[in-house]
Amino acid sequence: MAIRPLVILPDSVLRQVSDPVQAITPEIKTLAAEMLETMYDAPGIGLAAIQVGVPKRIVTIDLAKQDEEKQPMVFVNPEVTWSSDETSIHEEGCLSIPEYYEEVERPARVKVRYLDLDGKQQEVEAEGLLATCLQHEIDHLNGVLFIDYLSRLKRERVTKRFAKAARRESAA
Repeated sequence: MAIRPLVILPDSVLRQVSDPVQAITPEIKTLAAEMLETMYDAPGIGLAAIQVGVPKRIVTIDLAKQDEEKQPMVFVNPEVTWSSDETSIHEEGCLSIPEYYEEVERPARVKVRYLDLDGKQQEVEAEGLLATCLQHEIDHLNGVLFIDYLSRLKRERVTKRFAKAARRESAA
């Protein structure tokens, strides 16, 4: 397996809408395994395929703490089928926007339909951190970033900061 490079803001790839996975192939399973490896290496708790430059509707999540046994989850073609009216606020960060965190308000509970790596349709009802993480990663598949939920001023400030860093890096 391989750790894949992460796509970092302001890369326009992050705004691309990902394509549905047509079939669970060996390549899709390899991609999911490499996404988990990349996510653990970062370290993070969630990763969408677009964050490694692959515009496919695949999400990996593992909410286990560092001292706990890993509990990897893979969601292929995930889609929110229901969300609660009740909301919750969690501090979110993103591997594609390193070392930047803000509080984001989202539905407190969601139902998500997806395929597992055996191609079987599944549904999960999630709350708390899992609900937030699923919504965050599914947003990635639709070209939406957590900073889109912030005020325009905060969003512009962080976007400018990352654009400036990218210019410095390309000039070096």
